Order: sequence, then C-alpha cells, then structure tokens
Amino acid sequence: MSNPDTTAAEAHPRFAEALRELGLDVEVRRFPEATRTAAEAAAAIGCELGEIVKSLIFEADGVPVLVLVDGSSRVDVERVRAELGAGKVKRAGAELVRETTGYAIGGVPPFGHRTRTRVLADRGLLDHDVVWAAAGTPHTVFPLDPKSLIGHAGGTVVDVREQSK
Repeated sequence: MSNPDTTAAEAHPRFAEALRELGLDVEVRRFPEATRTAAEAAAAIGCELGEIVKSLIFEADGVPVLVLVDGSSRVDVERVRAELGAGKVKRAGAELVRETTGYAIGGVPPFGHRTRTRVLADRGLLDHDVVWAAAGTPHTVFPLDPKSLIGHAGGTVVDVREQSK
C-alpha cells in the first residue's frame, strides 16, 4: 500500500470548491496508482469493496441521472427505469458523463457536478459507517458517512442494485 497525500488541495478544483461551499472538511487522499475502479480504490485504501461508492451516470429517456451504489454491487437498470418511470435507461457514454458532471469516468464524485441531476442512492450504502468516493480525479478519494454523502448529493434512497439470485 502506498502512502497517500492527504489534503483537500489534492481534489479536483471543482470538487474542492464544492467541499468549501458545503463547509465540508474531509480528508482527500491521493494515490500514485489509479483508483479508477472500485476494486483499485478498495485495494489502495485497504477497505472492503462495499465501502466504495460508485457514482454512475445513466441516461433515462435521454436525461442524465446519477446513481450511487456500493462497489460490490451492480446497478439493476430495470429497477432504475421503474424508479424513474422512464421508457429507456442506459449507461451514459464518456462524453455525456463529462458534459453532465465536469469529471471523467473513474473520477466522478457523488456531488459537486457541473449540472444538477436527479440522484438515486442505493439503500445498501447505508449498511456502512463510512464510505469512500472519488474526489474528482481517478487518483483521489475521500471518506464520509453515507447519510451525509447522500444528503449532500441530494439523493433519494432507493433499491436499485441487482439482487443476488
């Protein structure tokens, strides 16, 4: 495990500004190796895969929506579709993700985005005392209790992860 730097200055400038505006003092950790995937992030931090928050952008009838889910789960697109009452839901492409959030895939934080989107947060995130999410770059993460994280993201708590068969 590498020694990460731990200052808010390590966060993406847009995300650092969002933290300031929210009055949030969180420890942003930067890792020399990428934490782009949930598995990479969990390995670098030394936490369970389920303690990683994936911030995923989907397109619901062409409108971007943010789905927050734990790192060990997959999003059930049909449940997202039903939750939104949408006709068609699919994963957003890299261009729409950057356009909507201002961040690249692998570094999208749960809040501090360029545009306001509807946010669905999977209930499973509440099973943890602390969760880790991207801080705007593929090399940075920050810890927060899940209730605060969902609150700052403006998320609605729903069940949208795939259920194990």
